[in-house]
Amino acid sequence: MIVLSHYQVKTIMAARRQGLARVRVSLDLNLSQAEVGLEEQGVRLPNGGLLDWETLQTIVAAESNCFVIQGGTAQAVQFFSEETNRAYSLYPTEGAPTMLVSGIPMHRIKGTAPHSDTLEKMRAVRPVVGQVLDTATGLGYTAIEAAKTAAQVTTIELDQAALEVCRCNPWSQGLFGNPKITQIIGDSFEVVPSLDEATYTRIIHDPPAFALAGDLYSGEFYRALHRLLRNNGRLFHYVGDPESKSGHSITVGVMRRLEQAGFREVRRAPRAFGVTAVK
Repeated sequence: MIVLSHYQVKTIMAARRQGLARVRVSLDLNLSQAEVGLEEQGVRLPNGGLLDWETLQTIVAAESNCFVIQGGTAQAVQFFSEETNRAYSLYPTEGAPTMLVSGIPMHRIKGTAPHSDTLEKMRAVRPVVGQVLDTATGLGYTAIEAAKTAAQVTTIELDQAALEVCRCNPWSQGLFGNPKITQIIGDSFEVVPSLDEATYTRIIHDPPAFALAGDLYSGEFYRALHRLLRNNGRLFHYVGDPESKSGHSITVGVMRRLEQAGFREVRRAPRAFGVTAVK
């Protein structure tokens, strides 16, 4: 699978201006490097395909999109869900991409990067071991990272359209075919109460913005999460920038409701833009 964004194409264009015949560039959104040829008609890919200069110019101009390259054409990675009435797309960064849900990025990208953002969340409840619940799959970065050290990871995704974005994202491929990762399609608010009690040693709760999923910030949902944790199990809850006006307000409310739900040692985790708690 070849996936490009304006970051990679700008490297190609710079090499063309320098009169180079070949250049090394990433064809998988900065996971690896490959050599491509620069010809009069366009770029000769390692698989023998040709991507013309006009198509490359289109990619450069679309700075909010990533493109799957197939058969000499570029298709933006974007899907619309009629079920949830939300648009999903893959948004490029200099490293791993993030996903936009109705225009809202699902990872921090200001002053950090999506992969680094994921690692901070993992560090907040390390060691990530035993049975792990990831309440919001998104691009699968949390589940993929957790599966490196955990015995088993269960990850829940509301919308099939989000998984379609994952299938087009080179950084999400570890989500598929990993025997340590179990995927559930459904609303976490409905799925979590149906899971077995006292099963998980770690829960990573990284919900969409409050405006998109307010019920996942409710006391009722927190009580359901508390029921799933084993004694001394730990929860990480992403809440957003604690320094922003809305982030501060949401954090205060989250911490109060977690304590009311029975959690103890409820503390801010500012580096991860979240809150941790213990059962």
